[in-house]
Amino acid sequence: MRRAYDSSKKIRIQEKMKKIRQCETENEENEDKLSDLPECVILHILSFLDSKHAVQTCVLSTRWKHLWARIPTLILHSSNFSTVKKFAIFVSNILTLRNSSTSLQALNLDRRGDIEPQLLKKILNYICSHNTHLHELGISLRGGSGFILNCVSSCHALTSLKLSLPPRGGHYYFTSEETLFPKSLNLPLLTNLDLANLVFCGGESGCADPFLAFPKLNSLGIRCCKIKDAQILNISSETLVNLAIHYPLEKMKLSYHDTSSKFAKIELSTPSLCTFTFIGSLIQKICGSGLSSVKQVNIDDSHQLYASAGNGLILLSWLLDFANVESFRVTSTTLQILSIVPDLSKVKLHSLCNLKSLVIEMIPFHDGSSSRSIVDALLKKDAAMSSKEVAKLRKTFKARLEPPAIPNGIVDFLRQNSPSAEVNIFTDYSDCFNLKQVVESIKGAKIISYRSKLATSAPSSAPPASAAEYAPPTAPASASMPASAAVPTSAAPPKLHFYCAEKDDKSSAEDKKEKHQSNTDSPLLDNGQ
Repeated sequence: MRRAYDSSKKIRIQEKMKKIRQCETENEENEDKLSDLPECVILHILSFLDSKHAVQTCVLSTRWKHLWARIPTLILHSSNFSTVKKFAIFVSNILTLRNSSTSLQALNLDRRGDIEPQLLKKILNYICSHNTHLHELGISLRGGSGFILNCVSSCHALTSLKLSLPPRGGHYYFTSEETLFPKSLNLPLLTNLDLANLVFCGGESGCADPFLAFPKLNSLGIRCCKIKDAQILNISSETLVNLAIHYPLEKMKLSYHDTSSKFAKIELSTPSLCTFTFIGSLIQKICGSGLSSVKQVNIDDSHQLYASAGNGLILLSWLLDFANVESFRVTSTTLQILSIVPDLSKVKLHSLCNLKSLVIEMIPFHDGSSSRSIVDALLKKDAAMSSKEVAKLRKTFKARLEPPAIPNGIVDFLRQNSPSAEVNIFTDYSDCFNLKQVVESIKGAKIISYRSKLATSAPSSAPPASAAEYAPPTAPASASMPASAAVPTSAAPPKLHFYCAEKDDKSSAEDKKEKHQSNTDSPLLDNGQ
């Protein structure tokens, strides 16, 4: 009996030891490795979080209780709060309780609306008293622009500045609410500048040149800006590499009787410019030698409400200056507008000689008037065609209600000096286009791959897809695309790759609504302030 009892006890002890070892193993596997990181690494990770979320990490453990107070960045976005009052209380508290010995390296304030004067004053005073090591500053709100610009002028260590200061009510004519960008700011270290909803002032010469004071400027973004007392905006910089213009530069109208041109010219003196991005209607005139050095171009005019041959001529004037472009990305609407230029086929480009990649994003028209204006312009342009060809064109337009996604011959026109340039086409709206017609419009199409634009492998490595894969989901079987087309003897076939984004069950608008709803319903955002 004694031996049996000892044996049973030994077994129980072994089982307990086994369970203890299992628990120790599980504890090791579930060990908080993040907390074991050096404090400087944790603070660097937390610096990417919105300040509200960073503060909420104080509940994780004793070690995390005060870490948020030593984060070198402040990201203050009112969209993370259910009410403006809660946002104001949180901002006031974090500025008061933050460790004063910790240097402030970056601050991003996004109110997206009016802000209480007392709260703005407190924020700006904090910035001015902690600006010694402040390298990045972003402010987006309505009101208080004068105080904001005075604060910015005291931050001499800034390397990145982002300002969006729209007037209250969004006026179309000049009022005291419009924010005037200072003619000179003493920011000698500034490399990145992004300006939105600001006004550039001209001088006696009729030109505005607000960027001369930034000797190290590398990237410049201009969005929804205007110009006052000037006809031309000069962008002069020996160091500027990246330029992005969102929407044409509108001239301030001081009265209803001002009948001068609505938009100002932009003159570029940027010998180092490498990347040029333009988003908006093709009505922006650009002159100077700045475009000749550009190697990468991105143009998106998908929201153009009306298209005319004049818009196409402006785009053509840009193309003539693209002497060194290697990568060119456009939308299908951009190509449609270019195609209505009179006698375009007779134009001999002396540019785009170094083109290696042409990327085309096919998007449907957002407004019926732009589609009709292009159809009308094409019919006027092709008046010299035979009656049979015009009738066929009218029949096509009547059936499709839209111009061809990619006009016939337009790709060959762009690559006339670079016949070996690779062509990549992708779309989020594959069911809106006749994909067979797209390929037939690009003569000499030899390699076509139909797959998601989100695929990780390189386009050139994709094998040709079967003919059935080319047809849109709603197309009949007879509309499937051929795997190859006849190659013209006058030009090498483009290396063409076709991408179609995977279809979602929800529209992008619904996705945004759902995302916003999930954010506002999150318990994390409802805790604390």
